[in-house]
Amino acid sequence: MAHGIQGIAKHFGPACGNMVGMDTTLSVDATLADIAWFLVVGILVAGFLLGGFLLGKKVREKEPPPPTAESQPHLPEGGAVYEVREERDQVEIPEGGLRPHEMQGYGNFGSTTSTHPDEVRAERESGYKLPEGPGPHPQPGAPPDAGRGAHA
Repeated sequence: MAHGIQGIAKHFGPACGNMVGMDTTLSVDATLADIAWFLVVGILVAGFLLGGFLLGKKVREKEPPPPTAESQPHLPEGGAVYEVREERDQVEIPEGGLRPHEMQGYGNFGSTTSTHPDEVRAERESGYKLPEGPGPHPQPGAPPDAGRGAHA
């Protein structure tokens, strides 16, 4: 066999022996060029990220410092302020209605605070009934006696 390969090499000349080596060299060069491009692109991306962090640091240095605890709002002397519920007396509206320029006040129509707020609230809420019927299905994972869920 070795004799046959030498004969082919003599027939085609010295270029045949170098051809395998040349293909390998070109293949290695192309691979190294591809790796070099990835390296260059990676370095560029890292440079942009580093530049972004440096720019952010520069912008943050120009901003005012965070507020101190003393500059934050404090509770009033009397403690927390709670919601005040106020019931208003009804005002009769004429049967023919009113034009905007005939209305008084801003939304409260000139009404006054009720002298019996508990009675007014009870009368208003007396017409409210819980919905009847099977209601919504219980939520997945809810106990069997969960009832109507959020609508209970």
